[in-house]
Amino acid sequence: MSISFNDYRAFDALGLATAIRKGDLSRREVLDAALARVAEANPRVNAISYLHTDGADTAQADPGAPFAGVPYFIKDLHAPVAGIPLRHGSRLFEGNVHDFDSETVARLRRAGFLILGRTASPEFGMGASTEAALTGPTRNAWSLEHTAGGSSGGAGAAVASGMLPASHATDSGGSIRIPASCNGLVGLKPTRGLIPAGPHRGDASHGLSHEHAVTRSVRDCAAILDVTAGPDLGAPYFTARPAESYLQALQNKTEKLRIAFTTSSFTGQPVDPECRLAVENTVRLLQQLGHTVEEAAPVFDAAALSAACGTLLVTGLAANVIAREAQLGRGARDDELESVTRAAIALGRQTTGTQYAASFAAINREVRRIGQFFGAVDVFVTPTLATPPVKLGTLSMQTLTLAQFQEAMAAFCPFTGAFNATGQPAMSLPLHWSAAGLPIGVQLVGRFGQDTQLLQLAAQLEQAAPWFGRTAPV
Repeated sequence: MSISFNDYRAFDALGLATAIRKGDLSRREVLDAALARVAEANPRVNAISYLHTDGADTAQADPGAPFAGVPYFIKDLHAPVAGIPLRHGSRLFEGNVHDFDSETVARLRRAGFLILGRTASPEFGMGASTEAALTGPTRNAWSLEHTAGGSSGGAGAAVASGMLPASHATDSGGSIRIPASCNGLVGLKPTRGLIPAGPHRGDASHGLSHEHAVTRSVRDCAAILDVTAGPDLGAPYFTARPAESYLQALQNKTEKLRIAFTTSSFTGQPVDPECRLAVENTVRLLQQLGHTVEEAAPVFDAAALSAACGTLLVTGLAANVIAREAQLGRGARDDELESVTRAAIALGRQTTGTQYAASFAAINREVRRIGQFFGAVDVFVTPTLATPPVKLGTLSMQTLTLAQFQEAMAAFCPFTGAFNATGQPAMSLPLHWSAAGLPIGVQLVGRFGQDTQLLQLAAQLEQAAPWFGRTAPV
């Protein structure tokens, strides 16, 4: 037997798992539907960088696991999967294969997910558009000439085009929320330390890097957090998960919250009227739902914070490349790295120890200023991006200089990176579409450790302004 694409697309991940558990669908039917959709849609959107059907044993998961039989992809960045190449979107890492699963991947397997391969990432996850020389451009399922975002653009395009209902994603400066916005999806960056980073990483990118997922429903977002949250052995620090499951908490009544919003960027970059409208419409909806909403924003030096975070990221990138060169026993060739990457690595190599250490003081100063703002606010609402999805090539790491790339990134995504520095939970919700039919996300930022509260508010908005039935033309 087989199921149609429309029938497959009608389920979120929990819905597929329930249908399998009840016997309405078999694991084989679901797997075949996913692979058929990959074969149909991937040539158009180019979301999948590595397909691993050999490991798709439909009988391997515990039948009682919450996601038993549900297909899943892991992003080609940070997360080792035993036997599957981890190339970080770079030609320099061709042939890089680990013999172990990261703790997050291991937990996803135990939850019953079938790991089918990798989704595309820009080189080392650096960009807000997924256009790696290694794999080629990933296209937006809503408009093939536009970006699917980055750095989890492959994950976003895979979910938006109906290959699967949810997919693994990572975020060091917006890389879950940006593709969620571009693709009309839910994307949560959880609180720092909630999702394990090990065993191969400890303080992931000095606390800037987070892992989770892009999904079509809030309940999938919560349920995946339930199966992945909690420290791994030897973690340098962690955020304790609540006693109540995130999924169960969605059934509780949402309390009335103190919500602030802004439609202006922290850096003075212009914001597209469609992105401002997305926030304004969301504000009206929040007021109708009974929340207290006022226009306000934290006062901090966004440029200084961005520069300090950039110092940590480029030095980490340089160290990663140096380690790979030692592993290969040779230097990186020019044709193995993109132009922006080479310039960023050079900058990282030139950074002194004192400059590196000073960046932590700068981050602490600005994060404390943002923290003061959240002393009187439960949730902060902004546009996720300053513009609708841009056309492919606008954020190319192969054709722009590093300065041009940084300028283009600042113009596109000035709202997300600050909350990697603070470690707060932040998510993008698909609450608006442009007049041209492109998705536009709205970012919700919660207080540190208040992921449950943020998910409850997201579920309330999902119920009031449902988006699940909106599907991309691809």
